[in-house]
Amino acid sequence: MVHVFDRQKVSFFRFFTLSWVALLIVHALPAQVLPTKADSLRGMLTPLRTCYDVTEYRLDLRVDPAEKWISGTCTIHMRILDDSREIQLDLAENMAISDIRDGQGKKLKFTREINTVIVEWRKVRQKGEYASMEITYAGRPKEARNPPWDGGFTWTTDTEGNPWVVVTCQGLGASTWWPTKDHQSDEPDSMQIAITVPPGLMDVSNGRLIDQVPQPDGWTRYVWKVHSPINNYNVTLNIGQYRHFRDWHVNAEGDSLSLDYYVLPNDLAKAKVQFKQVGPMLDCYEAHLGPYPFPEDGFKLVQSPHPGMEHQSAIAYGNHFENGYRGRSQSAEGKWFDYIIIHESAHEWFGNSISAADIADMWIHESFGTYMEAVYVECLYGTEAATRYMEGLKKEVLLDRPIVGTYGVNQPGSRDMYPKGALMLHTLRYVVANDALWWTALKSLSLRFRHSIVSYQDIIGHLNQSLGEDYAAFFYQYLNKVELPVLEYDVVGKGRQQTVRYRLISAREDLQMPIQLLINDSRHRINASAEWKSLVIDAGRKMTVRMDPNWFVRLQEFKG
Repeated sequence: MVHVFDRQKVSFFRFFTLSWVALLIVHALPAQVLPTKADSLRGMLTPLRTCYDVTEYRLDLRVDPAEKWISGTCTIHMRILDDSREIQLDLAENMAISDIRDGQGKKLKFTREINTVIVEWRKVRQKGEYASMEITYAGRPKEARNPPWDGGFTWTTDTEGNPWVVVTCQGLGASTWWPTKDHQSDEPDSMQIAITVPPGLMDVSNGRLIDQVPQPDGWTRYVWKVHSPINNYNVTLNIGQYRHFRDWHVNAEGDSLSLDYYVLPNDLAKAKVQFKQVGPMLDCYEAHLGPYPFPEDGFKLVQSPHPGMEHQSAIAYGNHFENGYRGRSQSAEGKWFDYIIIHESAHEWFGNSISAADIADMWIHESFGTYMEAVYVECLYGTEAATRYMEGLKKEVLLDRPIVGTYGVNQPGSRDMYPKGALMLHTLRYVVANDALWWTALKSLSLRFRHSIVSYQDIIGHLNQSLGEDYAAFFYQYLNKVELPVLEYDVVGKGRQQTVRYRLISAREDLQMPIQLLINDSRHRINASAEWKSLVIDAGRKMTVRMDPNWFVRLQEFKG
């Protein structure tokens, strides 16, 4: 006799095995990005993951820097979406689980495969029920070799030799250090993070500090409460001998936001100067995107030994209190501001408030986050400075792979999602050629999807609706294809009147794009498509044709 539990288990593993094999066949990717079974276990939304929705995590850990060891519990509260006897959690295989119990304290059976944990309920959980489980675990989490790009724990010391511990796990996944449903499509409504640390140290995590409890052995338990939905990879801890200072920001509506800064003692004076950039940044972003998304949790910058990371309401900052990116930039304008403050703070809107359901769409986080750097430059220094800043980004574009990754296998796209994605948005602004409409569309996007999980289609659909045109072919060219659109042209005739012929070469023949050309000393806005068109110019001398710098389109002379 086959019980419900057995049918579900057999169906799941048959579904997973066939799906994984199909992915390997269909997605003939280059060797370096070929998805592994672990990628599919992480990236695929199977019935054992879609059957429940996490409502809250309660993480309670003891962190021992001397042993590079963490231990404790994670309690997961959830709503059951489909009848289920089992669910899938995720936790790195090097982290040992000693016990899993349900909300009534009853032991639950579990099995593990690579970095996944299949937990069996004591009975079938019915759709609409609320349930919880507590996982007790311990281990030595993966160490980061090159944070934040190579994720994990960083166990280091400050200049005085005091322990300094931080974690970064975007891409790698939060399951590298705590048990979770490690998929971007499911965020808890709230979270509590309790971190117990050795004497003389403090922990700074996301949200608000709600308790600080001395322990009998001299350690201290810091309890933080997150009042908003949060990405798993944004959950963080920062352990060190921090010094705290506070400022306030009052927005245009008169609402006050606390600004809390945690830095090492030797850097306190520098931080009080450098962090003054936060106020103008918030003014600019709120003007264009709407109010700061997490007022209940406040805004924090926390000094880190790595460059930085957009940990929600507790942004990791390690830019050496310098402008640019640790003093460097591809443009002069990039040295006018602190890259980490400006870029990582933009993620509070794009990435943290608006979050992509699949890591394949991380461009939603990074393209908009990078574009907001130019918006900040424009707010403070004007439109021409913003254009020059975007010109600098063109030097960073690789054109190696599509910006959109592979869905369902934990596979992001090219790092071009930063510069090329931002240049795409900058180009679209000038294609639209209506700044009032453009800024309204950008703000409405931020407000409509506040605290939401979104897809490629959600973002494109909203922009199409807000801008009053169908830009699907435009986005497809920049996001799904490697190459840029090409404006091919030639000049016919000599003497005073000459003709410029032009056509647009792109992946989709239905792409039509208004483009501004600089011909000799004049600006000419054309509507380019796959068909040859012409423009008669009263030149009077040899003609020079250049692309307006606000367009990220390749200009190519026709040699046919």
